[in-house]
Amino acid sequence: MTKEEIQSNIERIFETVNEVCQKAGISRQITIEAITKGVDMERILWAYECGINVMGENRVQEALLKIPFLNLDIEWHLVGHLQTNKVKHAVKIFRVIESVDRIELVGAMNKRLETPMEVFVEVNTSGEQQKAGCKIEEVHPLIEEILMREKLILTGLMTVGPYPVEEKRTRESFAKLYKTKEVIEKDFGINLKWLSMGMTEDYPYAILEGANLLRIGRGIFGGRL
Repeated sequence: MTKEEIQSNIERIFETVNEVCQKAGISRQITIEAITKGVDMERILWAYECGINVMGENRVQEALLKIPFLNLDIEWHLVGHLQTNKVKHAVKIFRVIESVDRIELVGAMNKRLETPMEVFVEVNTSGEQQKAGCKIEEVHPLIEEILMREKLILTGLMTVGPYPVEEKRTRESFAKLYKTKEVIEKDFGINLKWLSMGMTEDYPYAILEGANLLRIGRGIFGGRL
């Protein structure tokens, strides 16, 4: 894939985002997060040069082979499952961990961090067993644990929509995350800046249900290596 193709893909995504927002009367700002799983450093550089400065990796090991060698002003997020034995590496190379899904992980991160770090709670809103994320009934105890830790800053929620994509079921899954955000903000007296939901196949539905951070991989980079 060429730089021109990546630029065209990015422009097409922004056009779709604008069209969805205009039709639905949505005025909030929406951020595109490029997912770089299986993407080589050259294509990452091209996406950055085309204006994308928030990027997400799924695996800590793969990130360790890229992020330290890309001297770019990129805000790196971890969007994949984080094992506790990888925490010491993850907290050094990522700015945000979007996939906090259990109390055990909260303690491990807080222990390893030298300075405060933004985190999202990942929620399994589809009910699919193969999906990561805590159950909705586990969200409150997890957030209580995060808020007690001085080095963790809770700024958002994240979910992965059901597969295969089907409008009614997909939108219901995303709507559950938005509702969860409203309940959390009311119960804890906090404001959550980010709702991270929507990927290449389903991001228009995510926008309609309140997303402001879209995780786009294949839609930007094409096939993975």
